[in-house]
Amino acid sequence: MIFYRARGFFRSRPDGWRSLVGIAFLCLTLPGCSGKSTIVTAIAINSGHPNILFIATNDAVYKTRDDGATWITATEGLGNTRILSLAIHPIHGSTVYAGTLGDAVYRSVDGGNRWSIINAGMKEHVTYVNAFVFHPKNPDIILAATTVGIFETKNGGLMWEELSNKGMDSVYVVSVAIDPIETEILYAGTSGGVYKTTNGGMNWVSINQGLIEGEFRTALALGINSLRMDPVNRMILYAGSTRGAFKTSDGGSTWMEIQEGMGEPFVASIVLHPVEPNVLYAGTQNGVYKTTDAGGRWKPLSNGLANRSIRSLAMHPKDPNILYAGTQGGLFKTMNGGEGWVMLTFGK
Repeated sequence: MIFYRARGFFRSRPDGWRSLVGIAFLCLTLPGCSGKSTIVTAIAINSGHPNILFIATNDAVYKTRDDGATWITATEGLGNTRILSLAIHPIHGSTVYAGTLGDAVYRSVDGGNRWSIINAGMKEHVTYVNAFVFHPKNPDIILAATTVGIFETKNGGLMWEELSNKGMDSVYVVSVAIDPIETEILYAGTSGGVYKTTNGGMNWVSINQGLIEGEFRTALALGINSLRMDPVNRMILYAGSTRGAFKTSDGGSTWMEIQEGMGEPFVASIVLHPVEPNVLYAGTQNGVYKTTDAGGRWKPLSNGLANRSIRSLAMHPKDPNILYAGTQGGLFKTMNGGEGWVMLTFGK
């Protein structure tokens, strides 16, 4: 029996299959893994100046100001460099957040030149931070998905407060989505499926019909690695999971598999085209896939991907044909919507 960690939670499989993150976890804990890490765990693009990117590996944070042509190391002040998540403030682009695999949250207010830990209000046992989500109406309000639930800050991270997990069987939260209009509606992707609140997190209900059935209704039934809401229709959400991709068209009441052409791979990340909501990309253990019909059918797009174990996927905020894929073996970029990828060199 091999145990593996999927973006912050453990699952076991009798067939010996290792997840993308599980391979990274083994490399961190077993002898024989040495040198600078090429595993790209997170990508963040500055929305106002998209030539500026940050990426994280298992041992460093790197920054580029020229679309990935050249990179510098940005780790000063980071007491823990095993980063699970990165996020750039949508208004103040010099403010960057890093969620770690040991010390919870760090923040830089000078574009990554120096980092400071900002954990006030978080429980002592909050160490893993899997994702950050900015409030759509006030980006100083941030939600952090952690291994013990969701934490919220209303002042950019100076103080955190735990949201209620009433109604949750699983509090191992990996991904979060906020309704941009009715912001009291939140969705939490956990190690046991999806939960929804309509009152800002005071209580939650399980919304797993079509996701988790019968005997699989356990706290580790289905890991939801990525939740994305349709930019036009707020009732449509997509979920990337440990067993493929799913879609709901009724705000989570029911889900359906959308896996034709893809199968049931570990889906680490899903990104949506900002103005053509039928266009999606999925980063999986088998490479990148694209759909142009809202998940009706997927097409593999891995030409040039020397490593197809995708850990992170990000879309250029102004040109959706430009994407970056972080893999188990480096960072790749496409300029043509995934038709061809080139490797970007960092850390040298």
